[in-house]
Amino acid sequence: MSKEQILIVEDEAAIREMVVMTLEMAGFDSLQAADVSEAHQQVVDHRPALILLDWMLPGDKSGIDFCRMLKNDALLSEIPVIMLTAKSEEDSKVHGLDAGADDYMTKPFSTRELISRIKAVLRRSSALSGDKPINIGKLTLDAKSQRFMVGDNIIDMGPTEYRLLAFFMSHPERAYTRAQLLDQVWGGNVYIEDRTIDVHVKRLRTLLRPYDCDTLIQTVRGTGYRFSSRIENS
Repeated sequence: MSKEQILIVEDEAAIREMVVMTLEMAGFDSLQAADVSEAHQQVVDHRPALILLDWMLPGDKSGIDFCRMLKNDALLSEIPVIMLTAKSEEDSKVHGLDAGADDYMTKPFSTRELISRIKAVLRRSSALSGDKPINIGKLTLDAKSQRFMVGDNIIDMGPTEYRLLAFFMSHPERAYTRAQLLDQVWGGNVYIEDRTIDVHVKRLRTLLRPYDCDTLIQTVRGTGYRFSSRIENS
């Protein structure tokens, strides 16, 4: 069985080598790039299972720019990205996640935590990339093409809303707290407020309303949210 490849995009060679050694000890293969141009070539040539992406990179494109470019490319958008950065401010983390990053780690980080985060993101990515479409009500999730559809209509949405709705549709009929949704969709140790979920749920409902699918996301009083085609009093 072939090992999963992880692409490390980091301009500091010492950090790259440390991460390569950590990944090899955990059973992963590594690819390396020092800037966005090299990183893009590695992605096209090898299509890694996951990308560890530094926020600050040399040249005219940052890690955030590269992450946004990947998530806007239909052929590459499903590759999960973990941002690595020295930035620790809350708004920087939210900015990275809104650009489509699947998780976020602030330097310095422990090698044990790095491997734990990688495995968790790969598990979440695998769970949302099944071969069979999921149909709930009029709404269809086609994980292969990373699209939500109602009939022939494609619903355009950002990467964060995609991940949240994909999780909802993959786990219907169960009520989740905001903390559980943050953990499942954004990953543990992502320090953003629980109320961030409310913002994204509101955006999702707005996107789904023209197709009469907004009521699929149900508010469960005292708990959080449930995704269901059943009409229930919460």
